[in-house]
This record gives sequence, C-alpha cells and structure tokens, in this order.
Amino acid sequence: MVRELNCRNPLFVTDRSLAELPIVHRSLAGLKESGIRFGLFSRVQPNPTGQSIDDGVDAFSAGGHDMVIAFGGGSALDAGKAIALMARQRRPIWDFEDIGDNWKLVDPRDPVPVIALPTTAGTGSELGRSSVITDTGQGRKLIIFHPIMMPQIAVLDPELTYDLPAALTASTGMDALCHALETYITPSFHPMADGLAMQALRMIKRALPKAYSNGPDPQARADMLVASGMACVALQKGLGGVHAISHALGAVYDAPHGLLNAVLLPYVTEFNRSVAEERLTEIAYVLDLQVRSGEGVIAWLRQMQMELSIPTRLEALGIGIDRLDDVIALAMTDPCAPANPVPLTPHNLRALLLSAI
Repeated sequence: MVRELNCRNPLFVTDRSLAELPIVHRSLAGLKESGIRFGLFSRVQPNPTGQSIDDGVDAFSAGGHDMVIAFGGGSALDAGKAIALMARQRRPIWDFEDIGDNWKLVDPRDPVPVIALPTTAGTGSELGRSSVITDTGQGRKLIIFHPIMMPQIAVLDPELTYDLPAALTASTGMDALCHALETYITPSFHPMADGLAMQALRMIKRALPKAYSNGPDPQARADMLVASGMACVALQKGLGGVHAISHALGAVYDAPHGLLNAVLLPYVTEFNRSVAEERLTEIAYVLDLQVRSGEGVIAWLRQMQMELSIPTRLEALGIGIDRLDDVIALAMTDPCAPANPVPLTPHNLRALLLSAI
C-alpha cells in the first residue's frame, strides 16, 4: 500500500501503550521485510495535544518522511491525520478549528498521504476529515477540519481488534453508537446521513454485545468496524449535547472520550426527548425495542450500559462538581452544541451535569 501511494519512507504513528504490544511489532516487522524504510512516532496521549502534534511534525521532517501510517484507536488516528496536515502548513494548528470558513486557511498543496489502520471500532476517524486535538494552553478540545485530512487508504481488518480489552471494546463501541444516535436525532436535514446512522445503530445493537463477550468473533468485530465507519461518515450532519459535554469534560479532566459518551448518552437523550420523541420512536421501531418510544430507547441504552459494565455516573470517572463552571463554559462554546435538539443554556447544562455526576 505504501508503494501504491508512490511513497517510500512512512512515519508510523501510534500511541505509547500500543507501541509496546506485539501487534505493532508485527506490523513494523512487515514493513522491514518489505524493504520499506520507516520511522516510529509513539508520543501520542489518549487525548492528543497540540504539543504531541508539533513533536510528530518535527519527527516527520527530521526523518525525511513522505507519508503517515496512523495505527491504533481514535487518538492515534487523529494524531496521525493532524501530523500529516501540519507537515505542510505555516500557520498554527488552532487556526484550522472547525468554525466558519477556517478550513479555507489551510494550504492544500502537496498533501501528505495517510494510511489509517484502526484497532478499535469507535470514532471511525479512519473515514473522517477531522481530528480532535487538545489545546492545553486554553484547556480546550478543538475539532481541526479540512477535506484533505481524509486518509487515502483505510484498512478495516477485524483481526486488529481481536485483542482489544473488553472494557475498551465497550466504551469505543458506545462511542460509535453515540455518533449514530446523536446524528439521527439532530434536527438538520440530511437524509443520506440519517440512513447511514440508522443502519449503524442496527449493526451495533447486534454486534457490540457479541464483540464484548467474545473478542475474536470475526463477524461481530467486522460489523463493528463497518458500523463505526458509517456513523463517522453520518456525523457530518451534526452531533449534539453528548459531544459538547464530553469534549469539555475531556479537556478539563483528561477523561477518555468514548467512556464519557457512554456515560452521558442516556442522560442527554432523556434531556432531548421533548423535541426528539418522534425520531427516537423511529429508532425504537427499527431496532425492534420492546417499548416503541423514546422511553424504550433510553431503557435500551441503560441496558447496554449494564451489559457492557459501563458506569452510570460521571463520579465513577473521578468527575465532581469542583469545576462545573469551567465545563459549562467550554460546552457552551463547543461547535457540537448548536446542533443539539434542545437549545443548550448554562442553566439547563448545569442541571443535566448534576444529574449525570
């Protein structure tokens, strides 16, 4: 694949913990056996920061690399895509935050190719045109966007997810579920995205419990990778309150994004019922839930939390009320907030967070 892209010297980007595992060692050995020169960059945190992207760009330049292989979960894929983008830019990465026409500030000439190999089925970042990067200076998570961030090749290999621990299978899978559900009930008009989101929900309902209980189930793992990718493509329609809040909590507490979404999803869905009941009822019918209403969807989400051993309160993640004002301020300015079915205000966000904590 490297040679298919007319490249000879990739930078292999992954996260610190994954770099020590046999799956990465085997992948790097395969590059060596193919006679491909490469570099390894593994200084990627669970919530990648602007500093880690700068370090990755330095490694890219120092090694004379001509492409990026992004290998791992959403953090590694987001970091790899951002490193590839910034290798050709003169502006700071924060200038490309996904607000208004900021994407037009990107210099699109001579883009760096990316091959993405996901080892989780959650963010779907391998099929996305953005990365979520933490600005530690401002204490904010920002969405960095440009169409050239879409990887040239995405390899959805279920075998790469077989050894994913059950807890990560659960939290990343619930992240994909959250993408699909939030997309579907967002009031924007995008029928094609709605179709992808609904099909992703159908596949996740069936496949996620199987992947959780039996890691090397090839069909369940493959279905989760496909569903995760479809949900990522669908979310161009818009997300909502779950992501606005989880981005804020992730910036303040450095908590895992997928797990935050998994905890928050039933609370925010209940919060949105007054506006989104019709859409939630459609989901209940398509998923053949016992109760064909928004109440049935929320009951199913709670059941999934229990079946996947997901915490039901944010306090289990070490989140309290000590920085509530900071979280609310960040969530209100998050680009996902305006698409929430019920308009978010500091007052109703406070009540929502208190109930979830």
